[in-house]
Amino acid sequence: MTRIRLALAGVAAVALVAVAPVGAAPSATKLTATVGPGFTISLKKGTTKVTKLKAGAYTIAVSDKSNMHNFHLTGPGVNKKTSVTAVVNQTWKVTLKKGTYKFVCDPHASFMKGSFKVS
Repeated sequence: MTRIRLALAGVAAVALVAVAPVGAAPSATKLTATVGPGFTISLKKGTTKVTKLKAGAYTIAVSDKSNMHNFHLTGPGVNKKTSVTAVVNQTWKVTLKKGTYKFVCDPHASFMKGSFKVS
C-alpha cells in the first residue's frame, strides 16, 4: 500500500510540474503617440516624453487627432504611419532595435518632429 501511495504522489507531482507555466512571456511596454489637433506631436511613456528606450517589444497607442496631420515613425526595422487625411486611433506592435528613431508629421516635418535613441 505504501508503494502505491508513493507512486500516486510521484505521478501527482509530475502532473503539477507539467501543467505549471514555464514562464510568461514579458509583456510589451506601452507608449502613447499623439499628433494634433493643433500643431503638436509627441511620444510618451506614461506622462514622460520619450528620449531613450531599451531595445525590445513595445505597443504604441497612436492617437491621430487631425485630418491634416499624420504620425510617422521610422528607425531600424520600423516604418509605420497613419494617413494624413484620417482621424484615427491605432495600436502598433513594434520591436525597437539599437539606433535612432524619428517621428514626424509628414506635411509639417520641418517643425512637427521628434526623435529618441534605443540602446
